[in-house]
Amino acid sequence: MPENTTRARRDIGRYVDDDLRDRYFAACDALYAKGAPARSETDVETSFGTTRVYRYGPADTTDPAAAARTPVVLIHGSGGCSAQWYPNTPALSADRPVYALDTPGDPGRSVQREPMWQPERAAQWMDEALEALGLDRVHLVGSLYGGWLVINQAHLRRDRLASVTALDPGGLEKVGLRFFAWIFASLFATYAPAAWRPRLARWLEQPVIVDPELRAWIRAGVRAFRIRRPSPLPLSDAELGSIRTPFHLIMGKRSLLVHPKRQLERVPRLIPGARAEIIAATGHGPQIDHPDLVNAGMLAFMAEVDARGAAPVNP
Repeated sequence: MPENTTRARRDIGRYVDDDLRDRYFAACDALYAKGAPARSETDVETSFGTTRVYRYGPADTTDPAAAARTPVVLIHGSGGCSAQWYPNTPALSADRPVYALDTPGDPGRSVQREPMWQPERAAQWMDEALEALGLDRVHLVGSLYGGWLVINQAHLRRDRLASVTALDPGGLEKVGLRFFAWIFASLFATYAPAAWRPRLARWLEQPVIVDPELRAWIRAGVRAFRIRRPSPLPLSDAELGSIRTPFHLIMGKRSLLVHPKRQLERVPRLIPGARAEIIAATGHGPQIDHPDLVNAGMLAFMAEVDARGAAPVNP
């Protein structure tokens, strides 16, 4: 589709211009450099556009079984790309193959052609992307908006899923005003004088403010890209109760997207066998604030699922 036609559509995410896009890509590359080196980058075609995929793989020959383990697929949050996983790719890819997808409709190197914010279409996109990669069984991990995507996948198209891990996800509660206020406050805080940033970071529970590469990445993305989709609706109790994929929920104690204590009780009650936990001393990004703890927890959960085999959780 010609570029000017794509930009005219109101339901397709787009870059403001090529210069801002290239500046954003440079900021992304600075984050990628802090994580594990990607073994490959590839684009796969789906009905909704081209999806950029970064593959990370076990390089440690002391664990020959690592390459044969069930792979991990990472789905990032809204307004970002798979560069956000730099604190997690080294540990995860040392244990098993890892694929990080740039979601079409967000600022990354994927190219969106059709809207895919509707639950059925979002699940179709992910299923098509996994099929194009030849992945029949994966551990699916999603953060924030990506958390909604992976929960939605477990609800609608679970056949390829060995497990789902949702990190402070959307999809459990309606997004409230307090979350949007935090987003705007955090963005403005990135422009604060350097001497103020540590205090603001502690107050807002926002590591972006004090990390130069993260700060540059966020600011470049906000300037460069326009997201064109509504906030997803939360899944109902009945929809969550339909999930039979092994499920792991990780939330920050000071999360503003969910009420952690409420979901700590609700999710295991609704999803058979689900595990839910709260990480102290963090807000909206436990996998960034406490990567060692979260990485270890995710890998232990995946190993337990693999040991049980392919059988789904019983109702």
